[in-house]
Amino acid sequence: MGNRGRIVYNALRTPDGTLLVSSSRHDYVNHNDANGNLYMLDGGNDYVRSSANGDEEYLTVFANDPHCQIRQVVTWGTRGKDGKGPYKQKLIRELSNNHIEAILETQHRLKGTWMGKIMVDEQVYRDRLVTGRVDDD
Repeated sequence: MGNRGRIVYNALRTPDGTLLVSSSRHDYVNHNDANGNLYMLDGGNDYVRSSANGDEEYLTVFANDPHCQIRQVVTWGTRGKDGKGPYKQKLIRELSNNHIEAILETQHRLKGTWMGKIMVDEQVYRDRLVTGRVDDD
């Protein structure tokens, strides 16, 4: 994979179709595949450490990949509008415009981070959808 920059989604698919996703540093996940091989993934958004059987499909997404690809896999944790519901991970593309705006207004820690940029890029992407100026970037 080389050094492609900030990892925003760390995943691989095994030959039997199992999806392994590592969500945070030292989030080691593994799977005994139907073919008898062990597959593993680790590193979350910090690094990719994986099995090397040669038949796994890497699905890692980087911050410099097209936003139309990023929005399909990057999630945001939420407890709903009132903050009291069960915790759920929702894809960025599933968040309402108001939710994204509220995140950007209240989550000051996001300013200048890769996740903050993704949120802003999602707003731009949606604006371009409305005006018909969306392409695959």
